[in-house]
This record gives sequence, C-alpha cells and structure tokens, in this order.
Amino acid sequence: MSKHTKHPKLFEPVTFILTVVTAVLGAIIGIQIVTTLGVTPNTSIIGALVAMLVARIPLMIFKKYKSVHRQNLIQTSISSGTFGAANSLLIPIGIPFVMGETQLIIPMLIGAALAMFVDATILYKIYDSPLFPAKEAWPPGVAAAESIKAGDSGGKRAGLLGIGALIGLGGSFAGISMSAFGVAFIGNIFALLMFGIGLMLRQYSIPWFDVDVNALYIPHGIMVGAGIVALIQVAVLIFKKPKKTVKEGKMESLGEEEAAATTSTIEQARKTLGFGFIAYLVIALLIALIGGLITEMSVGMIIAFMVYAAFAAFVHELIVGIAAMHSGWFPAFAVAFITLIVGLLIGFPPTALALLAGFSAATGPAFADMGYDLKSGYILRGFGQDEEFEREGRRQQFFTAALAFGVALIVVILTYQSYFEQNLVPPIDTVYASTIQAGATPEVAKSLLLWAIPGALIQLIGGPNRQMGIMLATGLLILTPNACWAVLGGLAIRGIVLKWKGKEAEAPMSIMAAGFIAGDALYSFFSSVFSARK
Repeated sequence: MSKHTKHPKLFEPVTFILTVVTAVLGAIIGIQIVTTLGVTPNTSIIGALVAMLVARIPLMIFKKYKSVHRQNLIQTSISSGTFGAANSLLIPIGIPFVMGETQLIIPMLIGAALAMFVDATILYKIYDSPLFPAKEAWPPGVAAAESIKAGDSGGKRAGLLGIGALIGLGGSFAGISMSAFGVAFIGNIFALLMFGIGLMLRQYSIPWFDVDVNALYIPHGIMVGAGIVALIQVAVLIFKKPKKTVKEGKMESLGEEEAAATTSTIEQARKTLGFGFIAYLVIALLIALIGGLITEMSVGMIIAFMVYAAFAAFVHELIVGIAAMHSGWFPAFAVAFITLIVGLLIGFPPTALALLAGFSAATGPAFADMGYDLKSGYILRGFGQDEEFEREGRRQQFFTAALAFGVALIVVILTYQSYFEQNLVPPIDTVYASTIQAGATPEVAKSLLLWAIPGALIQLIGGPNRQMGIMLATGLLILTPNACWAVLGGLAIRGIVLKWKGKEAEAPMSIMAAGFIAGDALYSFFSSVFSARK
C-alpha cells in the first residue's frame, strides 16, 4: 500500500494548463538564447520558482500548486521545452540551412523530432537501473529538488539553500563558475577530479605547454578511446549473467542513507537499449529516404550510413548521459562533432554528413535533461522508498516531458523560418557546416587514433563507476575560464570539511552546493535573457 497520497496527474486541468504555458515559455527561451548566444540555459529552477509563486496566489484553484510533486511536473515541463526546442530540434535543422541545403530542413526536422522522443523514452526506461542509477549525482536535478523542498518546508534547509544561492549569485557575478564549484560537493570524487584536470589542461595547455589541445584533436581522440571502452563496459553490464537474488544496496544522497534497490533491472535496460538501436536504425532509414540519399549513394553506402548513424546516436546519448550524471555538464556539441569527424573519415558525401550531424546532435540533450528532472522527482518522492509512488511519479514526469517536446516541436515549426530569414542560427551549426565543407585529413585520423589509446586506458583503469576517461575528455572539450579552479577548489574544501566534521557534514554541504548551482543557474538565465535582448 502506498505511503503517500496519489501522485498528481498531468492531465488534470489545473496541471495541464500551466504545463503547456511553461513548455511554450521554455521553448521560446531556448530558441532565442541558443541562436543569439549559442548556449542553452537550464530553466529548471525558473520552472520551480514559477510553480511556487503561482501556489501563493490567494485563490482556491492555485492552492493545488503547493504540492511539491505538481511543482516538479512544472519544472520538468519548462526544462524539457527549453532543451527540446534548442538542442534537439533547432540545432539539427540549422546545419542544412547553413550549408545551403534548404531542401533537407524538413527531413532533418522529422528525423530530429523522432530521435528526441526515442532519446527521452530510453532514459525513462533505463533510469535507476545499474547503468544510470538514481543515487548518482545528476547535480542540476539535486538543485531543483532542494529549491522546491526549501520553498515547501523552510527552516534550516531553506536557510542553507538561501545562503548557497546568494553565494552562487555573487560568485557568478564575479566570474566564477559556481555550478562547477557546487558539483564538486555532490558528485563522485574520482570522476570530478578527472573532470577538473581536463578543464585545467584545456584552459592552460597553450600558456603552460604552448600546445593547443583542441586544434590537435587531443580531447576528441581521448573521448573516442574512452567512449569505446565505456561502450564495452556498458555491454558487459548488460550481458553478464544476472544473479539469482537481488540484494538491497545502501543509497546515499544528500547525506541521507536510504535502503533502496534500483527500480529498473538490467534485463529491462537490455530490452530498452535493443529497442532504441532498432528505432534509430528505422529513423536513419527514413531520413535517408526523404532526404534523397537514395539517389546519391550506393546501396552498400546507404546501409553503412544507417548502421553508423544509429550507432553514433546510440553512443552519443550514452556518453552525454554519463557525463551529465556525474558532473551536470554534458559535451553534446563536441561529441556530435566527433561522430561527424568519423563520418568524414568513412567517406560519406556532404548531404549525408549534414543529416548525420543533425541526427547525432538531436540525441543526448533530451536524455540528460530528463535524467536531471527524474532525479528531482526521485528526491522529492522520498528516494524511492515507496516504489509504487516513485514509479507513478516517474511516469507522470515522462508524460509531461513528452507533452513539452510536442509543444517545442510546434514552436520550432512556427518560428524557425523567421529566425533563419534573419540568419539567426545556433553558432555551433557553422562549425559543423564548415567542417563538412573542409573535409577530414590523414592528420586528424592519426591524432584521433593516437590519443584514443590513453583515453581507453584511463577509462579502463577507472572502471564503469568512476568513468574517469569520459570525464577527463569532457573537461578537455569544455573551455570555461577558471572552472577548473572551482571544481578542484570545491573538492579540496569537501575533503577538508569531511575530515574535520565527518559524515554529518555531508547533508548541509550538499544542500549548500545545491544553492551554489541554483544561484549560478539563475544568474546565467537572467544574464542570457538580457544579453539576448540587446
């Protein structure tokens, strides 16, 4: 019997209306900011604040929004609308536009939309499985949940979160990456150490070693090697013989120990990933047909395109999901760029490469963002202690995200032409297009193969739980000034406090860290909005 009242339903009128409104708002924000600044803001905190403010309107109909679970649905809606419209839809269709292949926009939009829904469905099905456990960091999800909990309960928790948010705002204003600082208090120490080292090497490779690691494709090569090993590690987890009994493990999140086994089994994950790969194969075939590739490539090349496109999308979402789970940052642009480089080396024609890059870019962001949202719900619903309630809440979040993706698709269809007519496209699309037009060289292939070796070794040494190779490559692919010092400094402070205060310090540290991330998200959001208006 459930320990809770029934979970709010998406299709209750009071929930449905605000869900649609916030999804539209998120989609518009995502499109505007990704075309003007090239980034996608995390709007989860904004959604939580909107729901909390609506709950305080002194009318009976709005009292229902005092439910933290309903607020969680609203937060899920706005973030799904933002990432769906910007990353999963507009970026893919911008690639053929920049290349002058406007006849490919509609085929790309159809393929990207289908990939987005498949992407989110896969994450929903395998979330809280041994592959993507709910107990892992998913830092933006922690920040959103703590914000909602603080607004609901107040007290010491609210005070700590408020102090953290003020520090986050102040640090962000001073130019410090407070999200990176906050992540250091929540995630796996080994994974974040490699992430911080990667960030440092990317920032200081030129002044320290007179070497531009990005120009030499060193991060890309390391990601290729680490990604291959990570894929093998995932395969081992999926196909190893299951034990006869499943023991309950101890889960630790925000300093609270809760006895909870994963709610999704490895067998379910295996079936889901198999379905996902087949779905990506079908979408790749559909793109090839309506994109006119049949007339440009031989039958053998089309089959190779289908298999590689499905494989690239599959690997892209796994790597992006792993990075997002451990650090809260996901190198979606860079990993899609890697799949494009490999496609160039294979020898696909420019039209196929444009569709390939867009298809790959469409997967990953929805996967990662849904992971954050489900982490928020997982915390708010009591860390999975009531499995029936957890499953129902997760289902309602999935329905909410799917609705928001549908809204995002409509918004993109209605607006993309006006943006493209003004030459407003996501800046990353020009990188993809220029890379396709320039082609690949033997030097690039050599660099990828050379640096894949240390990437593979580091990933192998760290194992599937620490993901050290993936996290090192993630840091190397991200150029955020001084983020390395924020991560490494945060890890040092975390270690000192734990040695001084012991395990009882974990809960307050984690709540403060959620405040740092929330404050950074608020600052980034509003500064992005104001910059986009100029």
